[in-house]
Amino acid sequence: MTVRTQVLVVDDDATNRKLLTVAFQAEGFEVIAVSDGEAALAQVAKAPPALALIDVRMPGLSGIETLGKLKVQAPLVPVIMLTSHGEIAEAVEAIKLGAYDFLVRPIENDKLMLAARRALERHQLEGEVRDLRRRLSAAGDLTRLMGPSAQVRRVVRQVEEVAPTPLTVLILGETGTGKELVARAIHHQSGREQGPFIPLDCGALPDALMESELFGYEKGAFSGADRKREGLVQAAEGGTLFLDEITNLTTATQAKLLRLLQERKVQPLGSSRAVPVDTRIIAATNEPVHERVAGGAFRQDLYYRLAEFTLALPPLRDRPEDAVPLALRFLEEASLELRRPVAGLSDEAKGVLTAHPWPGNVRELRNVVRQAVLQSEGIIVQAADVRRLLGRGGLKPPGAGPGGTSLREISAAAIADVEKQAIVEALRASRGNKSEAARMLKTDFKTLHLKMKRYGLQRD
Repeated sequence: MTVRTQVLVVDDDATNRKLLTVAFQAEGFEVIAVSDGEAALAQVAKAPPALALIDVRMPGLSGIETLGKLKVQAPLVPVIMLTSHGEIAEAVEAIKLGAYDFLVRPIENDKLMLAARRALERHQLEGEVRDLRRRLSAAGDLTRLMGPSAQVRRVVRQVEEVAPTPLTVLILGETGTGKELVARAIHHQSGREQGPFIPLDCGALPDALMESELFGYEKGAFSGADRKREGLVQAAEGGTLFLDEITNLTTATQAKLLRLLQERKVQPLGSSRAVPVDTRIIAATNEPVHERVAGGAFRQDLYYRLAEFTLALPPLRDRPEDAVPLALRFLEEASLELRRPVAGLSDEAKGVLTAHPWPGNVRELRNVVRQAVLQSEGIIVQAADVRRLLGRGGLKPPGAGPGGTSLREISAAAIADVEKQAIVEALRASRGNKSEAARMLKTDFKTLHLKMKRYGLQRD
């Protein structure tokens, strides 16, 4: 290799360090070898390597602990863990912490170099994908990110109008239409782009945790509050806090959010004083918010505060001319990320994509394209590839399409119907309390939240 790529070797055994150093230097790598985790972290702080190899069992800071700290310090560095003990628990923990591979000694040089080169190639590929996404995002060009249709151009004009103002923005749109994408565009064009952009899904946390997550708390504010913690409102100081699924907030949290918007101050739980904040709020919902207000589930005064400027995103079915440009962008990303030499779409495949109603909007389109790239047998995605994937999106009636509906599809649909009904009944019995409904269904809060989104269910 012409460019000397730097490898960091971390092992308390001098013989192992010497063997690894000689092996990698023979392949043209530059090697830095250290004997413990602390020295490794100090080296990473000075200059992150292209690859790190860490022994699992070391005195002082163990290899697993070193891995965890390194991934916080330099999350993009690929790491291969080395051990003389094939402990499954250690391997699982290492992979969970972000290790690329886990190798058990003795290791043949060819196997070690193959793992190292694959880790480096994967790292380079991920970097190319990140660069591609960064270029698109930095350009702030929503027409490239969302499509060239007249509807998108109207959204772009609205973003340009409201971004430089201090107005609070409410973004309306179905799931998968790009609400967070538009919120980020507003942030990047607002003059706050040097500050943080912090997104929060208001339906992804139990009601009991939402207030402390948003507003923070003082030490001793409640059982388990053993230290002071800053909330997301303060963490987004000088930037933007994006509150998705805003209608999931409880009445008590709605009242505190209204006070924040009115006074521009936040009062952490357990504190006797409010702290001034400079955080812009952008909210979003996929629900008919007027109906929630009319039914008393969402405060009217908060709605008016949030909707100082309202921006409605059109679903993909109302702008079919955007389907192919978006598909081509997703195809380019997927071919890089999945390492598949797929170069484009056939004209017939483009026609299929344009004609599909896309109930899951842009998110569904992206998933279909990524799967088509992965499964395509040629360099061009064909219409049959797309039709096969779209056929999985819903249960067709018996006799529909060649071969009709399979028994597996019928079973899956029946199970889904039963599961949806059980969730509806649990929510009804718990009066919309998702934490209580999860306990009744003997599942965790996150699983219930994801299934509610899948089946289009709301707490009411």
